[in-house]
Amino acid sequence: MSVTPILAVKDLKKHFDARKGLFGEKTTVKAVDGVSFNVMPQESFAVVGESGCGKTTLGKLVLALEKSSEGTVHFDGQDISKMNGAALKKMRREMQVIFQDPYSSLNPRMTVSDIITEPWVIHDMYRNHAERAQKLAKLLDDCGIAKSYLPRHPHEFSGGQRQRVGIARALALDPKLVVADEPVSALDVSIQAQILNLLKDLQKERKLAYLFISHDFSVVRHLCTRIAVMYLGRIVETADSETLFNDPQHPYTEALLSAVPVPDPSIEKRRKRILLTGDVPSPLKPPPGCRFHPRCRYMRDACRTHDQALIEAKSGHEAACEVLPFKDARSAAALVAL
Repeated sequence: MSVTPILAVKDLKKHFDARKGLFGEKTTVKAVDGVSFNVMPQESFAVVGESGCGKTTLGKLVLALEKSSEGTVHFDGQDISKMNGAALKKMRREMQVIFQDPYSSLNPRMTVSDIITEPWVIHDMYRNHAERAQKLAKLLDDCGIAKSYLPRHPHEFSGGQRQRVGIARALALDPKLVVADEPVSALDVSIQAQILNLLKDLQKERKLAYLFISHDFSVVRHLCTRIAVMYLGRIVETADSETLFNDPQHPYTEALLSAVPVPDPSIEKRRKRILLTGDVPSPLKPPPGCRFHPRCRYMRDACRTHDQALIEAKSGHEAACEVLPFKDARSAAALVAL
């Protein structure tokens, strides 16, 4: 695998102007506040966190669907945060998106054939009828879509079938990077497994890189090789999948992992759940110091004032917790068999 990232995000910020109340003072929502990470070619990189932490905004910034306030996004060596017009349109052939909701992300007035082939029309590709038919047949076969579906409309399908159509549309341009924004959260559990297996097979066959956005650790563990945990607009921990599950280095990650269910009832009974106190702070007014300190059971006085950046806890494993007091005190029973 190449050592050059296919996607390099550096100090990325997105701040929105807001107002407290109808006639209140102007303030700023720091939806994404200084995020940095790399995604290597053919890698599955996950961003995990609670609703409202800035995951979807981050995905939009990567795709240049939102303009960043600060920072850079380099895709395949080029800074797309400064691109526009024809240059950006050309770059978008290499990076596509799978949306969360298969019910609202497909045009109800278009047939499946029109939906899948629309990217070819936009980018003026495959004018030759025979070549177009060959490409379409391969795409349908790869995504498990029957040819008989082509003249039908999205309302005639289940959620899983619609998501397959959405995946086929995303892959129509043979991208190098796919941003998958909660692509299975709206589906039944049995269908989720089918779609995740499909994504794994497509990645292997087409040599794709994934930026996978999710709130579900059990989903990302099945698909992703590296995971970044996001809290209130910032990444608080990043490591390879197995390391993160076996030895979390941030109390927020530890709490999230303790809530992941285990299918074995005897193990589940012995596990210790970590219940976070309080609510997620408002991004309109994040707490001073460490943003997680109001909910952290290991909080010390320095956490109230010291704004902690990511530091390397171990080789290839970074966490935004300088003291790490929980490491020795942590109960191993909380994480057993994850």
